Amino acid sequence: MDLFEKLRNNLGPIGSPAREFNGHHYFAFPKLEGELGPHMRFRGKEVLNWSLNNYLGLGNHPEIRKVDAEASAQWGLAYPMGARMMSGNTDLHEQFEKELAEFVGKEDSFLLNYGYQGVMSAIEAVVDHRDVIVYDAECHACLIDGIRLHKAKMGEYYKFNHNDMASLEKNLQRATKKAAEKGGSILVITEGVFGMSGKVGSLDKIVAFKEKYEFRLLVDDAHGFGTMGDTGAGVGEMLGCQDGIDLYFSTFAKSMAAIGAFIAADHDIIMYLKYNMRSQTYAKALPMPYVVGGLKRLDMIRNSSEFRDKLWENVRALQNGLKERGFNIGDTQSPVTPVLLQNVQGGIPEITGLIRDLRENHGIFCSIVVYPVVPKEIVMLRIIPTAAHTLEDVQFTLEAFSTVAEKLKNGYYRQNTIEIAPETVEVSAEAAAE
Repeated sequence: MDLFEKLRNNLGPIGSPAREFNGHHYFAFPKLEGELGPHMRFRGKEVLNWSLNNYLGLGNHPEIRKVDAEASAQWGLAYPMGARMMSGNTDLHEQFEKELAEFVGKEDSFLLNYGYQGVMSAIEAVVDHRDVIVYDAECHACLIDGIRLHKAKMGEYYKFNHNDMASLEKNLQRATKKAAEKGGSILVITEGVFGMSGKVGSLDKIVAFKEKYEFRLLVDDAHGFGTMGDTGAGVGEMLGCQDGIDLYFSTFAKSMAAIGAFIAADHDIIMYLKYNMRSQTYAKALPMPYVVGGLKRLDMIRNSSEFRDKLWENVRALQNGLKERGFNIGDTQSPVTPVLLQNVQGGIPEITGLIRDLRENHGIFCSIVVYPVVPKEIVMLRIIPTAAHTLEDVQFTLEAFSTVAEKLKNGYYRQNTIEIAPETVEVSAEAAAE
């Protein structure tokens, strides 16, 4: 079979449903337009947007926009050219690393040009074929892919049940035995906030196991950085165990509303990573506007608690309102708000009907999560409150969700088709004149 013919015939587990239900540009790869924020446009209609991980509302903040624009004008997007090790290092890159490390209570940090590839590369760099990885079953795909790189080096790994400390200990016992046999070490990997369920990782309990077992701990705190803890330094700060996190990672794509990431640890470990992370050694350094903009974002997170206060005001209003109306939001302890809807007997057609109704008739845009991420009989509507939302936005959404939940319960979406507005392409007046 021709390689490309195989690809044309099968878009994979995510792409195939999109093709089957004509979902490209609607359920997948949708185009949100307008100013970044809670109110945007989708197919020519204004929608209330709950799908941006812009937790603190910094993405379109006027001070941020000003610094981003000035930095772009001063430096352009090319500077610095080359990888950090060769020709892409600057004082501002190192200043940003110093301030990030201080904020999360570590000796040093290393800027990464992307979060996904960065944490994959960090995992690959710190463990070799003799070492053993123990990881939470619900770890993000970037962590799983990093573990796959370890597997490719003939490394051993064990998966413990999500946030299950008995399961973790059982696997630590297995890992300890295996590491002793191979002359290796143990790396435990988990998350601060799990991005789908909103659950907080049991970091304090994991750190407590260091009294019985010898291991190092890597935490992906992408959703906790900026949102959790007294100062926003993350789940480790919230649970009082930041010192027990050996490798602290976060992306800038959430609270910082930018591109890039960082990993923080002891100084000598960061020095090792700087010389051994292939994704950074052989890739261009983070462009200067992202560094200058990142310093401004960190300053606002560190010194302006009102963003976090407003975020949590909205989180409490939304989550309490959902629970008061009988919605199941699982065990979230974070801004991530999953709404779990049951009785989805009609499968994907019924699910798509619900989402169409929300978008076309209620002006609500949120992400949808289906099997195999959740059980077949459940649909998850994933809502991300931000500091930019208002309490009026929350109330409007609660009323819309009550309406569609009742329709789902009564089988409305199995019996009725919700028409989708045609895709529109906005053309400027100048272009139209041409």
